[in-house]
Amino acid sequence: GGKPRRSRTIFFGGGTPSLLSVSQVSRILDACYDNFAVDEDAEITLEANPGTLSREQLVGLRAAGVNRLSMGAQSFDAELLKTLGRIHSPKDITQAVRDAQAAGFTSINVDFMFGLPGQTMRHWRETIERALDLHIEHLSLYSLIIEEGTPFYTWTHEGRITPGDEDLCADMYEYADERLHAAGYVNYEISNWSLPGFQSRHNLTYWHNLPYIGMGAGAYSSFGGRRFSNVREPAEYIRMLKAQQWPEVESETVDKAQAMSETAFLALRTAQGLHLPTFEQRFALPFAQFAGDRLHMVEEAGLLERETEWLRLSKRGRLLGNEVFLRLLPD
Repeated sequence: GGKPRRSRTIFFGGGTPSLLSVSQVSRILDACYDNFAVDEDAEITLEANPGTLSREQLVGLRAAGVNRLSMGAQSFDAELLKTLGRIHSPKDITQAVRDAQAAGFTSINVDFMFGLPGQTMRHWRETIERALDLHIEHLSLYSLIIEEGTPFYTWTHEGRITPGDEDLCADMYEYADERLHAAGYVNYEISNWSLPGFQSRHNLTYWHNLPYIGMGAGAYSSFGGRRFSNVREPAEYIRMLKAQQWPEVESETVDKAQAMSETAFLALRTAQGLHLPTFEQRFALPFAQFAGDRLHMVEEAGLLERETEWLRLSKRGRLLGNEVFLRLLPD
């Protein structure tokens, strides 16, 4: 009972939501509107890979209320796409964006990767130019993180591929940042650039450490001081729901120290940085007291900048991102 909770953003993600038919997306959105107080101007995003959505589907999705698209393009280089095991071609990327624009989408993000095996600075400059030619509102640029258990990890260890050189990665990042800045994009979070007013409101929810609820197999939630995830196997997820069981598998309570660390770490990923009065208000403890000597050390190393009420990463700090967080936050 009581008043339904307000929802500012809805995001269809986690793999290949474009497998859903338009009517399924429509039914899911109806259920959201029935159970939450969804903002009139809510941001409703669907993730899709280039080449997976037809023009008709795009028109249907737009009519169903989806107002933002996020596409995993990764590269404009056919060879690199093969290395990544992607099934789309560079042409598919341009076509997908044109189709989406023709279907009335005015907020589109495309993901690209740098630091890929065999990727040169020339490849990267070309990718950025072609990305700018798409006239999209948002770009996410990620470096290839070689995680254990991925083919890349095995190949690197067997010497079949060399991981992207770190200096080259830093150069690629700087190049992209300068080029996109010149084209009017704002780097509002370490890996994200948007035209003014087109930041991903959904991702800002994560970076501001605000609550979110994940629905579907394997989805994560952060809500009421707890973090939990749903059972990963779709058939099991459906079975549990039909049996009126809560499909939660892992759950952890986030204690105050952890919440403080995460709030700081996530805020420092954004261009605005950490708003010190808000932090103190939320946790009844000044950030300087929480971080102690570590803050002084990181500031001395020139990795942070302080501006009245804000603390943010310096340019050097942004390139070193995770290292700064490791040094700054208690274990």
